[in-house]
Amino acid sequence: MALRTLSVIQALRDTAQRLAAQAPYQWGHMGSCNCGHLAQTITKLTKGEIHARAMQRYGDWERQLIDYCPTSGLPIDATIDEMLALGFSRQDFTHLERLSDPAILGAIPFERRNAMRHNQRDDVVLYLRTWAALLENELLADIELPTLAAAPQIVTMR
Repeated sequence: MALRTLSVIQALRDTAQRLAAQAPYQWGHMGSCNCGHLAQTITKLTKGEIHARAMQRYGDWERQLIDYCPTSGLPIDATIDEMLALGFSRQDFTHLERLSDPAILGAIPFERRNAMRHNQRDDVVLYLRTWAALLENELLADIELPTLAAAPQIVTMR
């Protein structure tokens, strides 16, 4: 799963918020689908720019991730590079496109999880928010605060 960093968590939350606010969503469009929206957040490219980059090579996000080569010089690989550099993995993107990561799905209530569809905006928003919450909880669990000595009692005279 993606690195537990504030920047990864923020990217997931920003993407979920933009989708919840009715940003154009189209699962079959490389710049407006699940991964396309996360790519927009991370790279600041438009949906059209992402789509144009992806169309220089055959395939959907899953195929692009299989064929990914950091030295290809292809613009879509530079886009993927930027997303990977933030702390995501190629497997994260494959799962995101299909809403299929077992850990994320396991954190979604059973009745809701069984009705989820990978190409439905509200389901993508729920998946992204759940993913961000999982990473945040893991990040917070790793933080150890130092034990502070009790402050001395101050006695005041009246």
